[in-house]
Amino acid sequence: MQKLLLISAASVLTLDQVTKYLVVFYMNLIERGQISVWPGFIHFHMAWNSGINFGLFSDNGLATRWILIAIALGICGVVTYWMRRETRPIALISAGIVIGGALGNAIDRVLYGSVADFLNITCCGLQNPFAFNVADIAIFAGLLGVMLFASDTEKPNPPT
Repeated sequence: MQKLLLISAASVLTLDQVTKYLVVFYMNLIERGQISVWPGFIHFHMAWNSGINFGLFSDNGLATRWILIAIALGICGVVTYWMRRETRPIALISAGIVIGGALGNAIDRVLYGSVADFLNITCCGLQNPFAFNVADIAIFAGLLGVMLFASDTEKPNPPT
């Protein structure tokens, strides 16, 4: 069963890194700044995020960078440990999705000093100032899945 966790983590990590490479480097989003994919709705907008969601903790300090990498790796370890007795496939897949996303963003921090964010979705004339990436989506969706589907590993005490 633990193979599901590993396969889902590796799949998300690969998808995240491939999409970042294709959009940021192959499509040259770094120089272009923005590419309209679906005008008025989906744009690729280059943003280097040295912090966490919505730019929190983005002081660009070297210590912050390595602390965030350590936190991501720690979360991966905790989630892996927590799932060691999990038997529900959907929970293991969800946990793997979280791990893959966390590792994807950690790799960006190691390689570039910041996370490459590029997805920007707007709607109904409202402008969204934030960009995100596949790893961010995976972390959010995976955590939701873990919360909904992970088993309660504590066994109730037998009646006395």
